[in-house]
Amino acid sequence: MATEIKPTGTAPVETTSEERVVAGAQQFWSKNSKAILIALAVVVLGVGGFFAYSYFVKGPEELKASEAVWKAEEYFRNDSAKLALNGDGINQGFLKVISKYGGTKTGNRSKFYAGACYLQLGDFNNAIKYLKDFSADEVVAEMRANGLLGDAYSELGKKEDAISYYKKAGAVFPEDEINSPEYLFRAALLLADAGKTQDAVALARQIKDKYPRSVMPEMQGGQDIDKYLGKWGDTK
Repeated sequence: MATEIKPTGTAPVETTSEERVVAGAQQFWSKNSKAILIALAVVVLGVGGFFAYSYFVKGPEELKASEAVWKAEEYFRNDSAKLALNGDGINQGFLKVISKYGGTKTGNRSKFYAGACYLQLGDFNNAIKYLKDFSADEVVAEMRANGLLGDAYSELGKKEDAISYYKKAGAVFPEDEINSPEYLFRAALLLADAGKTQDAVALARQIKDKYPRSVMPEMQGGQDIDKYLGKWGDTK
């Protein structure tokens, strides 16, 4: 134990290390208690505000959005792109749902649908606008959105952009043995069309090695990818 030095005329008082720690803590609290309490209040109010917003604002908004979008989704499934986008005068379309509930999950999903509708209608610039604004929260949606962006850029004749998005679509979920090789093959076709046959061959070989059993719609009559490799000068 240490001995604390007291002024002359007083007896030495022994203090333990634990007592010194307690005294230090008390001194720290007396100096900083106001700042600590303010900081704690900010944290509590922030957390409480977040949960209050989620429960009283975001939750009801999400419910309203879900109730508003069902008919538009039905029109989309029935290939009625215009009605899905704009509504039917009674039920709201995707554009209205986005306008009113764009910050909800349903509003975000509606951006994907809107982009797909515009693509069907041949309005490729608006298709790109809404698909780029869509935020995917799982790989299948991300793959599909990138694939549709590739389609839109391809229709606009912007081959480099289309190739880029097709490659992204093919790479984001490689376990999908149907859609992943499909998007990679679309990229290969555009590369060959752009005169980049070596890049097209490299991508085609990647498809052949990784997806040997895949048959893509673009291969007219179900032709084997070896025929494309031969067409592009690779006969290995």
